[in-house]
Amino acid sequence: MSEKNINRRDFLKLAGAAAVVTSVAMTGCSNAETTEKVTGQKTTSQKEIPTDKMTYRINPKTGEKVSLLGYGFMRLPTINSRSARENGQEELDQETINKLTDYAIEHGLNIFDTSPNYCQGRSETAMGIALSRHPRDKYLISTKLSNFSPAQWSLEESVKIYKNSLKYLQTDYIDYLHLHFVGATATIDDQRLSGMETFNRRFIDNGLLDFLVKEREAGRIKNLGFSFHGDIDVFERLVDEHDKYHWDFVMIQMNYVDWKYAKKVNPMNTNAEYLYKRLTDKQIPVFVMEPILGGRLAKLPVHLEKMLRERIVENSIASWSFRWLGSHPNVLTILSGMTYMEHLQDNLSTFCPLQECSEDEFNLLQRVSDEFINFPLVPCTQCQYCMPCPYGVDIPTSFAHYNKCVNEGFISVSCQDKEFVENRKRFLIGYDRVVEKKRQAAHCIGCGECMPHCPQNIKIPEKLNDINDYIEKLRQEKL
Repeated sequence: MSEKNINRRDFLKLAGAAAVVTSVAMTGCSNAETTEKVTGQKTTSQKEIPTDKMTYRINPKTGEKVSLLGYGFMRLPTINSRSARENGQEELDQETINKLTDYAIEHGLNIFDTSPNYCQGRSETAMGIALSRHPRDKYLISTKLSNFSPAQWSLEESVKIYKNSLKYLQTDYIDYLHLHFVGATATIDDQRLSGMETFNRRFIDNGLLDFLVKEREAGRIKNLGFSFHGDIDVFERLVDEHDKYHWDFVMIQMNYVDWKYAKKVNPMNTNAEYLYKRLTDKQIPVFVMEPILGGRLAKLPVHLEKMLRERIVENSIASWSFRWLGSHPNVLTILSGMTYMEHLQDNLSTFCPLQECSEDEFNLLQRVSDEFINFPLVPCTQCQYCMPCPYGVDIPTSFAHYNKCVNEGFISVSCQDKEFVENRKRFLIGYDRVVEKKRQAAHCIGCGECMPHCPQNIKIPEKLNDINDYIEKLRQEKL
């Protein structure tokens, strides 16, 4: 860390706090009191949140109010009080999901987002159970046409996915239907298809998009759009075809780092600034995914967190990203996966009501972004699409532990570093705790089966090999 940014005493104080708080998050603990004891600061979940102050945006097509905060049903809680996104085999805690849903609706949140493949295919059912307990005019349903596998590319199989969504969600219509994962590549018969070829096979050649347009005309789909990942040529084509398909919304990955640095985070991505402006020029409302970059903008490196704490002490670090996003007028809703009540309360407090960023705060976040991008993090958002690995490697958790150590300053470049012994112990002991030995990076054989499924286009075997090399050098003290 640069001494001009933070002195050693402050660094050690913040690093200790960040280590414990991050440890709490990674082990699934959701106790707000623990966070306060560690940091000396109250979480926003302890504030009283008004039930009548939610910030809304107006859908220009329907005129309906859409809560600026949307509930993403990807990280639902399990009966073991963990996230189903990282612990997909565990049973969902439907009682807690119902309570979270009730609390969200009570505080004005009215849009809930899911997909047929979230939580090992159980998310839509859980959402249907939770929402059907409320009047249908109290909530908006957003789900996806997730026909990822080539075996699902026929019109018959794709339509079956759509009709199952209606059944599992216990509804006669879907408010917002996304063509899911548009721009991603696929592999069929050992042939790697481009993003454009994949899109054509999934939605055009089989007549599926024409079918969905007719469903919109019939009123069973109220708004039709797509979520974009990857191949910019596909994005450009669909935006240019707006006059033909009349997209009601488009979902993009957007946050204050991806605004200008998406390509530095991942060369296959496109800067959110460009995507947002293209959609705004076409008057297409924006759905936001990855508002805190897979959690990385909720756990900043300690000296960057200090920059934000010096400005506003009481707000969570994550709230800065949500406020920044909400300050963009063409954003219709910001989807956040919330596992615990503290997550939901913290986010609700940010949007009830939203305080938009000032010009000075925009500039501050740009400075944070400029420094953040220099950290050698793996751009993994913990989406789990790469899993399961056929050889048992826990890919997302291996990346998460590495990123955690980078964020907290526990990475050494040489055995001569002053903190080498302590950093070595923290990395190796921590890795053995969060990843079983038989599931660690060393067991990757480089088959590459995971890579076509990664929306960030990470060269996963290469990154796992780099992490394993670093681990072996730590163990042998040969850095």
